[in-house]
Amino acid sequence: MPITPTYPGVYIEEVPSGVRAITGVATSITAFVGRALRGLEDEPVRIASYGDYERVFGGLWVDSTMSYAVQHYYLNGGADAIIVRVTEATATAATLTLPIGPADLVLEAASKGEWGNNLQATVNYDTRDPGDTNLYNLIIEETVSPTNSEDVVQSETFFNVSVASDSARFITTVLEQESTLVRVLSGADNRPSEVIDVRAIGGSDGAAITDADIVGSEPDKTGIYALEDADLFNLLCIPPLERATDVALATFTTALAYCKDRRAMLIVDPPAAWTTPANVNLADTVAPDENASIFFPRLKVPDPNLENRLVNFVPCGAVAGIMARIDAARGVWKAPAGIEATLNGVPELTYKLTDAENGTLNPIGVNCLRSFPVIGRVVWGSRTLEGADILASEWKYLPVRRLALFLEESLYRGTQWVVFEPNDEPLWAQIRLNLGAFMQNLFRQGAFQGTTPQEAYFVKCDKETTTQTDINLGIVNIVVGFAPLKPAEFVIIKIQQIAGH
Repeated sequence: MPITPTYPGVYIEEVPSGVRAITGVATSITAFVGRALRGLEDEPVRIASYGDYERVFGGLWVDSTMSYAVQHYYLNGGADAIIVRVTEATATAATLTLPIGPADLVLEAASKGEWGNNLQATVNYDTRDPGDTNLYNLIIEETVSPTNSEDVVQSETFFNVSVASDSARFITTVLEQESTLVRVLSGADNRPSEVIDVRAIGGSDGAAITDADIVGSEPDKTGIYALEDADLFNLLCIPPLERATDVALATFTTALAYCKDRRAMLIVDPPAAWTTPANVNLADTVAPDENASIFFPRLKVPDPNLENRLVNFVPCGAVAGIMARIDAARGVWKAPAGIEATLNGVPELTYKLTDAENGTLNPIGVNCLRSFPVIGRVVWGSRTLEGADILASEWKYLPVRRLALFLEESLYRGTQWVVFEPNDEPLWAQIRLNLGAFMQNLFRQGAFQGTTPQEAYFVKCDKETTTQTDINLGIVNIVVGFAPLKPAEFVIIKIQQIAGH
């Protein structure tokens, strides 16, 4: 703060530098929307490993294509993911009824699904004060039967819970805040009788989910729109409704519109009908768009739930994992394709493309998955759905579009401090300083074309971009330009024989 001089001498005053460092946002947080064995419904839950998915959502489940897509994501280098579990209307949560006398304490599984039928409860009165008739101990156990292994019992114990609503140990509050297995449905104000191993009943997974469940409701923040409560996601995967039921074109179209609003990319899976290049018909998928990309063919991966037989799966999870892996190693400006973009855990593809077949699909914006000797299975294309040669789009290439989205989101978040600042040259100079430093850092990492910063990018904010009329309207205009790196799709080697030798 300013110093008021009162005596002769030297005064020291620290002056703010005006530097406000802009931090680049994450580039490969992948959102998955689909069916899961357990877990909160229509809530975006962030996980950091497949172990997290198993713990929160129950792991691989034959009826959940999403569970396999998430597994493929982490096998191929995925890091952060956001899971939105959706259920069909007939799914129900299991209940545990503990006798009280004239009434019952009814507990409900923390989420819908048949998994809740594995719960059981025990009540005893061995509390800190056996004479206090408000207190009791509650033990909840879940018996899990993993494939090809012994049963595992998970247990939660809640000591000295109370029926008094004004108590710090009130049963309803304790279970809401501490239990991952159950909630109180009714009867919290009476102490249940001492019982042992009362089993839950009534849990059901319901029927297969529908496109309506995936789309959900924007006002209610369900389905895709549950991601409104997620701060950021960069990629969106929507695996098939069932193994034999693809997501409808209208659902992908809705998801794409939402991705555009959130500055994210939609990874579109090839329809099941695309069994060979001859069956590829872009009319079967979403309209050409810079915020979507599609990959062909599907994968053949061992299924642990089916004795490790090879089963067809969509590629969205594996491709998202490769994007995350290459982003971490090389940067979002590197095309997630080539010999380093290997598909881990994928022994076969549903169709083995030739160079000629690849040559018919690449020009129309379909990214190919190829199988090569020694190298193995790799991603061999990096175009957006607007990448068809005939469209001549500036967003033809996936890394160019993803870099633009990264810049937009980073600069949007990094310039929030500008709001309500005096709109004049000192502010414009600060904006140029901070945005220029951010762009210069990316230039030094090799994100742009050009050998000098002047060739690679520019940041303009002055009286030419912001006129007096703009100032009167409270507007400051910032223009940022960049020269993107474009992938070398076609490497041409010219060989000439020297005459006379």
